Amino acid sequence: MIELIGLTKQFDDLTAVDRVTFSVAPGEILALLGPNGAGKTTTVRMLAAILRPTVGHAFVAGYSVTRQPQEVRRRVGLLTEHPGLYLRMRGKEYLDFFGRLMGLSACERERRARELLARFGMSQAWDQRMGTYSKGMRQKMALVRAMLHDPPVLLLDEPTSAMDPHSAKLVRDAILSLRHHRRAIVICTHNLAEAEALADRIAIIRRGKIIALGTPAELKARLLGPPLMELRLTHSTDGVVKLVSDLVKIQMKGDDWLRYSTPEPEEINPLLLRTLAAHGVGIVTLSEVPRSLEDVYLRVVEEGQEWQR
Repeated sequence: MIELIGLTKQFDDLTAVDRVTFSVAPGEILALLGPNGAGKTTTVRMLAAILRPTVGHAFVAGYSVTRQPQEVRRRVGLLTEHPGLYLRMRGKEYLDFFGRLMGLSACERERRARELLARFGMSQAWDQRMGTYSKGMRQKMALVRAMLHDPPVLLLDEPTSAMDPHSAKLVRDAILSLRHHRRAIVICTHNLAEAEALADRIAIIRRGKIIALGTPAELKARLLGPPLMELRLTHSTDGVVKLVSDLVKIQMKGDDWLRYSTPEPEEINPLLLRTLAAHGVGIVTLSEVPRSLEDVYLRVVEEGQEWQR
């Protein structure tokens, strides 16, 4: 649905995007992460056929962003980080205006607009002037505008910016439901927890280059090492360390718990549990210690590590 091949954008002596290559399949969400100025927004603008690439190719829904920009724009729903709204307009006027630009019939314009506003808890905004909206309402209205023509591709730059927790959850749930409708979605965000919750794959960009690309689990395994497991017992760990030290590498321990790493938890964990049960060791829990996408991001961006699947 989305394919970038060596996509590059130069502004005089500045290379804002440097030979970026990745693809997004129908029904997939890709989160594009990176510090300010890394090239995220420039990449999205090229995918939306707003900026013309200097070098390379990009295809959206089968159309070239350079040779068929009009066809690309018809099939993209774009939410920019700072969406410009016509604040003197009422919600219904604003959505009707953009629906006309997108070629929707009057009946379809109203049906889609009301349906989307209801989905985001914004039905009351239909007859309100947008100058009276809160920041969160304005962001949701911009998202409704991006989705109004039911595009197969969504490019969302900070989609939950300025929203309260309830509104942000409504938007995240809507994004996940759109994935189930076989849309290809690219999200630019600084919210790492949100990226991890939504995205099938993560692309980290720094100085215009993709320096890490993969699923959250792949990036964690490659950049943070094997999974870390925590075993909690009904009694002291005395004697237990010796029982399991041949199976796993003990990282730390307390009075009644220990943590170990293993590259093959699916095989090692059952074996370890059988070994402990055979020796009458009481087990309370065995669980993986959570590792956040933030750990991966900091390792890649700040320490300069690089990995792509």
